[in-house]
Amino acid sequence: MAGALPVGEPAPEDGLLPDSAAAGATARAFGVYVHVPFCRVRCGYCDFNTYTADELRGARRTDYAGQAIEELEASARVLDASGVPARPAATVFFGGGTPTMLPADDLVAMLDAVRRAHGLAPDAEITTEANPDSVDAAYLERLREGGFTRVSFGMQSVVPHVLATLERTHDPANVPRVVRWAREAGLDVSLDLIYGTPGESLGDWERSLDAVIAESPDHVSAYALIVEAGTKLARQIRRGEVGEVSDDTQADMYELAEERLSAAGYAWYEVSNWATDAAHRSRHNLGYWRGDDWWGVGPGAHSHVGGVRWWNVKHPAAYAERISRRVSPAAGREVLDDNARETERVLLRSRIAEGIRVDSLAAAGREEVAGLIADELVDARAALAGELVLTVRGRLLADAVVRRITDA
Repeated sequence: MAGALPVGEPAPEDGLLPDSAAAGATARAFGVYVHVPFCRVRCGYCDFNTYTADELRGARRTDYAGQAIEELEASARVLDASGVPARPAATVFFGGGTPTMLPADDLVAMLDAVRRAHGLAPDAEITTEANPDSVDAAYLERLREGGFTRVSFGMQSVVPHVLATLERTHDPANVPRVVRWAREAGLDVSLDLIYGTPGESLGDWERSLDAVIAESPDHVSAYALIVEAGTKLARQIRRGEVGEVSDDTQADMYELAEERLSAAGYAWYEVSNWATDAAHRSRHNLGYWRGDDWWGVGPGAHSHVGGVRWWNVKHPAAYAERISRRVSPAAGREVLDDNARETERVLLRSRIAEGIRVDSLAAAGREEVAGLIADELVDARAALAGELVLTVRGRLLADAVVRRITDA
């Protein structure tokens, strides 16, 4: 199970937000994230807030959709009572865990609840994550009929020993089938990869990239493996049962991903994400990087509205108990001050290809731009035109770039 929740101030049981949350809301997009905290098995590297059947301790998977629907209904009441103007959801994202462990009808019912509570924008992007072994053609067709537009399959790798180290149980041979079924159902397709697994060679990583490109998905995500404290994989590394992967190797893998995906017609738009064109970028994820508003539903889900962040209780049983009492499931929250919001704006927007305006930086940050160009961390032409856009090298050192333009 995931680590501890953030430290913040207590969240009120009525869930109401401070007046500041409403300021400028009409200029920000609104999205909904629905966390489905169930997995068949726990992967050794996983630090997400997910639970297998023997970890539920009284919570029932069959009750979950109804509980999430109750939180969605409450979300509209809370925003209205807090003076936040109503906006239709531009994006809805079902993540986990494995959302597709629930019946397709449950996912559709939760999406219908978003539609009733907030409305959906006419071109709303509706995504669910899925394990390639957890769906069939009929399941995907039901999602499309219910309003889903996009599915993101957790492929991770096609190399058996890499999947074994990650303790991923899906059969990589299923990926081409589920991609075909999703296409036939009319869904856009994203494939997710992880690189830098202990024992994974550059050649192994190239095999996975080639396999992804062969499927011609609309979107590709490639995330460097981060070994989180408390996970089984962290313990295996500490005991010397598996080796560590060097930062240099992960950097080589990232550069190979950029090279191969770019050659295949994919363009990066966020440090870990590539798409065939602007229309197939994940608008939900871009909402996070742009500092938009979203309501997170479910155990451990995080939300953000107008500089107010809050997070729900972690365990499904604790979440169910709060929902049954008709009180907010929020465990805590923080209200960002102007300085924190500005630092966060720079941190987030600097990661995306649309970049950040140089003239929006503080004076000390603007003075760093020439050095960033000299160090080949930002695109020189874009910077001279007034936009700070990371180079490939800059993407690998994105945190260092942010420190230079915020702490200079």
